[in-house]
Amino acid sequence: MKKYLPLIIAILVTLPWMFLELTGQGHHMHSGLVSLLAGVAIIGAAFILGWGAELAERDIPRSLALITLALISVLPEYAVDLNFAWEAGKNPEFKSYAVANMTGANRVLIGIGWPLVVFIFFFRHKRRSIEIDRSQGLELSLLMMATIYSFLIPLKGTLSWVDIVILFGMFVFYAVRAAKGGHEEEEADLQGIAAELDARLGDGGRRGIVLLMFAFAGYAIWLSAEPFAKGLVGMGEAYGMDKFLLVQWLAPLASESPEIILALIFALKGKASTGMGALISSKVNQWTFLVGAIPLVYGLSAGGMVPLDLDARQKEELLLTSAQSFFAAVVLSDYHLNVYEALALLTLFLAQFLFPDTHVRYAFSVLYIILSIGMLAVSKQRRTVLWRALTLRS
Repeated sequence: MKKYLPLIIAILVTLPWMFLELTGQGHHMHSGLVSLLAGVAIIGAAFILGWGAELAERDIPRSLALITLALISVLPEYAVDLNFAWEAGKNPEFKSYAVANMTGANRVLIGIGWPLVVFIFFFRHKRRSIEIDRSQGLELSLLMMATIYSFLIPLKGTLSWVDIVILFGMFVFYAVRAAKGGHEEEEADLQGIAAELDARLGDGGRRGIVLLMFAFAGYAIWLSAEPFAKGLVGMGEAYGMDKFLLVQWLAPLASESPEIILALIFALKGKASTGMGALISSKVNQWTFLVGAIPLVYGLSAGGMVPLDLDARQKEELLLTSAQSFFAAVVLSDYHLNVYEALALLTLFLAQFLFPDTHVRYAFSVLYIILSIGMLAVSKQRRTVLWRALTLRS
């Protein structure tokens, strides 16, 4: 039983909030306590997802396992963002919040999530660089394609059915290509809970446990995500913070926490490449499926496929998010992410908060693009990899 103690604890810490949410008692609690209990549940679910993902790689292609892991761990962001999109269809005041939450979440993922994995890996294992698995070439291709397309959205000023078709098409292509990839059974690579379960279960039992772990963790995250984010926003409002900034930054910090925590767990275990793979996959599915879902949900709520119009502030946010994504793709194009590159991602992200003038976003957008062009200019390898990515030959 001692061998399974971490799994038992991970399950137990999710139960208090799940019980309170299912019985309706959580709705009457203080926002701080709600965030604490829901946050602990998300952490427990993240551990369960991690063990499930390790086992899943024994039976399905690695890229498909990472897509599944990313989709489940990003459920909080979908829950929060699409809720804003639905409300926007009924109340125009919510229009800015859907885009604010989406852009904030994407920038938090790259600006905080990616660097943290590198730093944890460095301090725990004394490795200055994470080697990205070459199988992530598919994700790199889709990241670059979706990023280049994303530059068109602020130019045309709307999120519409065209974006739904193109971005959903990219995601479906990504999922189909990942499902066709090969996989290898790597028994020696399994550790801890995953190794114990694999040793005791046959093929059928292992697959059943993987599905059960994914289902339980996904349900726990679904029940915890929105209360966690709203609890944090509620605490922020109590201290007089601006609601737009809360929606853009505090809520994404909450909703992105499962996937970031999961990636950090992998980094601590020495599997930083897997952790980064999960975050890259999360970025791709948020940049395709989530962005495409926003105008779909908005149109359904509004009673017709009407486009979601973007104001000047939203266009600035989208342009900056696209520029950061382009820089991140260029950084990854040598299939390594080192501590200096991670520091650059973190510094550029945090520096934006030093300038309250919203128009400074244009300056940071230009800076990201100049740095990207500079890296491409001096590195033939990066140019070659990105060209192969754009032509889907990665």
